Amino acid sequence: MEEKQQSSVVTKISLGGLILMIFSSIFGWNNSLTAFYQMGYASILWYLVAAILFFVPSSLMFAEYGAAFKAARGGIFSWLRGSIGEKPAFIGTFLWLAAWVVWLVSSSQYFLVAVSTMIFGKDVTTSWHLFGLSSDLTLGILEVLFLVTVTFIATHGIDKIVKVTSFAGIFTMAMPIAFLVISAIILIMHHGTLAEPITTANLIHSPNHNFVSPIAVVSFLVYAIFAFGGMETMAGVIDNVDQPEKTFPKGVLIGCGMMACLYFLVIFLCGISTNWNAILGKSNVNLANVEYVIINNLGLEIGKGFGMGHANSLLLGRIFSHIAAFADVFGGIGAAFVMTYSPIKSFVQGCDQRLLPKRFTTMNQHGMPAFAMWCQVVVVSCIIMFIACGGAAASTFYTILTDMMNVGSSTPYLFLIGAFPFFKMKEGLDRPFVFYRRMSFTWVVTIIVWLVIAIGIIFTIIQPIIEGEYMTSFWTAFGPVFFGAVAWIFYTRAEKRGTLD
Repeated sequence: MEEKQQSSVVTKISLGGLILMIFSSIFGWNNSLTAFYQMGYASILWYLVAAILFFVPSSLMFAEYGAAFKAARGGIFSWLRGSIGEKPAFIGTFLWLAAWVVWLVSSSQYFLVAVSTMIFGKDVTTSWHLFGLSSDLTLGILEVLFLVTVTFIATHGIDKIVKVTSFAGIFTMAMPIAFLVISAIILIMHHGTLAEPITTANLIHSPNHNFVSPIAVVSFLVYAIFAFGGMETMAGVIDNVDQPEKTFPKGVLIGCGMMACLYFLVIFLCGISTNWNAILGKSNVNLANVEYVIINNLGLEIGKGFGMGHANSLLLGRIFSHIAAFADVFGGIGAAFVMTYSPIKSFVQGCDQRLLPKRFTTMNQHGMPAFAMWCQVVVVSCIIMFIACGGAAASTFYTILTDMMNVGSSTPYLFLIGAFPFFKMKEGLDRPFVFYRRMSFTWVVTIIVWLVIAIGIIFTIIQPIIEGEYMTSFWTAFGPVFFGAVAWIFYTRAEKRGTLD
């Protein structure tokens, strides 16, 4: 009776709604702007490599997983368990969940920066004070309130998440379209002349001196993979998709194609209005503000093109920054709604119910794992407030935590990709969508994609050593090892206690 009641309140996600959810939670159009800052036009080549060797083949794998396990409520946990067994599935999904928990900590900070820029045109969060508290405490409280609000709404049903992410997805898609239109106008005004000329050299080499060495260049591939990462999070909502065996693969493929094309296009568009050395080569430009520097410059250039005075052109640039931040705010909200629900839902509903306390696996009247979601908020909030209250020591802790999860977020892909051939060899599965039809082809693609991820992880660990940052390298490597060991010990102890008998 309870299951029947829960299913009646669940809203089925349409193809359009699924694509908008994919965009709002995965696609980050500012990834293209950051890529242009790091590698210039050469980033197109590496994004293309990441798309061909990771994004497209892995998305097709996820589409096959999703179609075959369409009724599974455990998302990627169910995919792994149905392919390579429960223990490696538990370890892989635990690593995945740990990465997204850390993501919630950092994303709440970036969200407030976007809110500040939306209101004031720049980041003034360090000057915010509530009730005479320090700015760090103030930001910590606001971050917790943001996550509490998101979780409160999300626990009231998947239909609330769909509505928010669909609305947020519109802004996420609108920004690159607006960027395209305005850049095209500037290109016409400049009679086809690019601010950053295209040459053979800058299609291969980065203008940024930090991305010249082979190690640094290959490490950028990891960044490109991260920009395409997250498609597997959609597994957490597949049981709420209308006709999932058809809709999910179609939504993944359409979202995959659109995101890849938009990434390439936006990187090229940056060069229409932004000369790298003149605008981005300054010491005050960094990864935190490069998006707004480029957007501000876009407004400045369009103002000049229409004959506006210098002061009015500067004003237009600030207005453009406000608009970009407005879109970032809604994009951040959409992503937060999906990430507070999908990873924890996949974990608690995928693993053996005897492994976790009963309250963790119990659904509320809206069909949501509310207790587990609130426990997640408590953990994330404790980390946020520890960082806000702890001063220098806590900042060091957060840096370590971030370093630990730098490769932790990509390590679960080693499980998902590595399990795919075993999934293909499983008999008795209904496979309404099949792209990889020959096992020889499946093995070749799996090995290539797996090696791309593994090599990227290795180079990410090695690069800090070359720069003399030995502790960063240690914690970067230690992250997945630590969380993997925790998951292994937890599961092994459950086996020895007879919990799983």
